[in-house]
Amino acid sequence: MAASAGQLVVRVVGAAVTSVLLLAGATGLAIWWTARQDDRPGSDAIVVLGSAQYNGVPSSIFEARLEHALSLYTDGVAPRVVTVGGKAEGDQYSEAEAGRRYLLDAGVPAEALLAVEEGEDTLESVRAVAGTFDGQGWRTAVLVTDPWHAMRAQRMASDASMDATSSPTRQGPAVQTRTTQLRYIVRETAAYLLYRATGESVAGAPGIG
Repeated sequence: MAASAGQLVVRVVGAAVTSVLLLAGATGLAIWWTARQDDRPGSDAIVVLGSAQYNGVPSSIFEARLEHALSLYTDGVAPRVVTVGGKAEGDQYSEAEAGRRYLLDAGVPAEALLAVEEGEDTLESVRAVAGTFDGQGWRTAVLVTDPWHAMRAQRMASDASMDATSSPTRQGPAVQTRTTQLRYIVRETAAYLLYRATGESVAGAPGIG
């Protein structure tokens, strides 16, 4: 009897582990698939999710996102670009303001730019943008972020009642090597599953917060 009970426990644990591995694998595959998509319908605004900035100068990851947003704006995807992201203690500029200044210097008219200076992670930023959209009467958005971050960002936007698609950047450190890509997919898989399970975001490295 004891042996049979022990075998049952082993089987249950084995089944649970297998289920978790299958879920993680399916999620990672979905993240990879979403990263390869480029949805850019005509929208109310292009939303650039923030990343690190240094005294008003966007990091290489953030710059790649801003350059992609600039391309979308130039192509007429939306009449305005929204940059989003708060600032750490001691910073002079927020991520949103650093992004706005970058695009302004690149030739985007001031009236086509809006900086939402809130959010320490993706979830806070997306919720802040959703509130801004409500206030402006906007509904549709094209999210610009790293490829591996796109699925989680889009899910959060949907949960915040935004009608959002994603057009991930194809340049920058997040896509340089296959090793880098795999590392980001693994990290985003964990972050996405945590969000779906708890409704919480993860503050951390670019593309994870």
